[in-house]
Amino acid sequence: MKYLELIKESNEEVLERYELVRERVEEIAKDASTAGNAAEYFARTAAHLVKLYAIADMAQAGKLVTISAEEGKKLNASIYEDICVENYETSYANPVYAVAKLGQEAGQMLSAIYTQIRSTLKSAYEGNLMELCIYSELFVEVFNYFEEEDVDLALVKSALYSFKHDYTEVVIEDWVARYANPDYDYYLDILMEADLSKPDYLYRYELYVGENELASVKFLNSLKPEEIKAMATTYTEGFRIGFEVAGKPLHKKTVATVMYPIGFELMAREAVKNLAELNLKPILRPYSTSANKQYSNDHKDDRALWFDKAYVERELEVYRTSYEKHKEKLAGYAGPAVIEVFGEEPFSPKTIEEAIKLSDKQQELSVYERSETSRLLNQYIKGEERSFTIIAYPIAEIGEKYEEIFAETVKLNTLDYILYRDMQQKLIDVLDTGKQVHILGANGNKTDLYVTVPELKNPEKETAFENCVADVNIPVGEVFTSPTLKGTTGKLHVSQVYLGDYNFLNLEIDFVDGMITEYTCTNFPTEEENKKYIRDNILMHHETLPMGEFAIGTNTTAYRMARVYDIAAKLPILIAEKTGPHFAVGDTCFKYDEDNMTYNPDGKAIIARENEVSALRKTDPAKAYFNCHTDITIPYDELAHITVIKADGSKEDIIRDGRFVLAGTEELNKPLDEM
Repeated sequence: MKYLELIKESNEEVLERYELVRERVEEIAKDASTAGNAAEYFARTAAHLVKLYAIADMAQAGKLVTISAEEGKKLNASIYEDICVENYETSYANPVYAVAKLGQEAGQMLSAIYTQIRSTLKSAYEGNLMELCIYSELFVEVFNYFEEEDVDLALVKSALYSFKHDYTEVVIEDWVARYANPDYDYYLDILMEADLSKPDYLYRYELYVGENELASVKFLNSLKPEEIKAMATTYTEGFRIGFEVAGKPLHKKTVATVMYPIGFELMAREAVKNLAELNLKPILRPYSTSANKQYSNDHKDDRALWFDKAYVERELEVYRTSYEKHKEKLAGYAGPAVIEVFGEEPFSPKTIEEAIKLSDKQQELSVYERSETSRLLNQYIKGEERSFTIIAYPIAEIGEKYEEIFAETVKLNTLDYILYRDMQQKLIDVLDTGKQVHILGANGNKTDLYVTVPELKNPEKETAFENCVADVNIPVGEVFTSPTLKGTTGKLHVSQVYLGDYNFLNLEIDFVDGMITEYTCTNFPTEEENKKYIRDNILMHHETLPMGEFAIGTNTTAYRMARVYDIAAKLPILIAEKTGPHFAVGDTCFKYDEDNMTYNPDGKAIIARENEVSALRKTDPAKAYFNCHTDITIPYDELAHITVIKADGSKEDIIRDGRFVLAGTEELNKPLDEM
């Protein structure tokens, strides 16, 4: 395997250290009694590391390639057993359990360190010894401190702090190399060489393999080869057309990320073949459904233990050096092509007091970090030269009608884009005459919001709304703008919305001149908890965010599917945003691409590519972007009207009582009427 050749030198450099520390960890796994009341923690953690060593041995010997489904299932279960929901209550990965056993400070730190050690799983499956070695050394160092009669927890924290700072260069250089070099990819042999007719190959990944992944393999194998090829072609054509429509130089590009859920390899393999015809090599990013979302949520702020200004500045310095080293390859990066999945139960995390949390100062620093790393990356992978595409399919967890819903989703992803293009143009023609748009909720929805439409200087040649057909965002079905912030004022409310991994109930956000001023929801019993939930997962620790996008979704077929199968709460944002008007908080859709003129199919220039905040990129770049963009959709049945208010004060409805009312858009109501 080419990948093993690339890491051979690194493995040889660290081999002596690895063998020494491995021997010590194996001893601790057998007897950790010298660590006092933390002995059980160290014995369990050492046992986990021993499992990882065995996996690395298998990888280097080529034995993972031939692993059977039975062997693989046992191995996968043993790796994930302690974080699965049924075992989590008594796992040291659970901060609640760790704190109960070891005390507040020690429990939090040791739970975080165990979680960090778990992150080396991918290196084990790759046979990559560097990461296994350095985390094993950290583990032994911490164990040594706990062998002392009076454990100095300040030394433990200092060890973790120093470790993270010292190895920043190793971690980032590895990440950038993988981002830039398609040969540096352990997954390619799995995707392109494995027998995909049975699920054995799933266990060659380090990822969690559950019922969803097994069902995906089974179902995709039941489809005809031409159906698989059609799915892949829809996906890769969206990627190609995204470059074509925006006038971006695809011919200059050499690599593209292919992000796919494991179980979908039949489709991903065909997609890689299609990209090869565009002279693009793949950088693979497989993923799986979560073994336990609460576990991930409990540890999302663990870096508070080492996160400070010195760490961020060191991180930025290393990024600059690594990007510069790989700049030629990075210039060839075309962007991500993503296959999403949906169907998991909406997740509302429990508030865990024992979980580590970022301080207010660290939250501010996190905002700065995201801003600076994003700006830095854009210097080497320019926004005006890259694109993306996203498509989504259901997984088995969606319910007993999974196969029906999958078939409906395939139809959804291949709707007649010309039909939608023409109907959406009818909407844009009216929206472009407006000074503002008024959105009013119904049936308990408290939305009452005025959105200011960017002014056109030459209406014959300009438009404020993009006519979005099936290219980068599949399926078809929206018109959108970057609204003018001044005058964009009022309340946005939705009874339930699923944003990323998180479920929000009765989400309310108030805007004044396009900026968020108030927010709340009803997920938790106290207002403090609800505000923190929104601040952490929508505002992303910012004090406020602008409205970066206003759109009207037109995909009533998707809306009908959601209601008929009762899966509205399980739809991904990608599809949900097409099922009603939606409002993105954060950056505009044109982040880092504002100065690249784009056009609608009718030839008009889209002038609404920035707002008053993103315009600061020319004078104060650090304040121009927020590095987040979250779409919040109001479903049609919660709408009283969407009304265009013109400069002379006259009004014209786009939607009234949940139905499209403009002449030429009647076809959009058919799926609604069929319900």
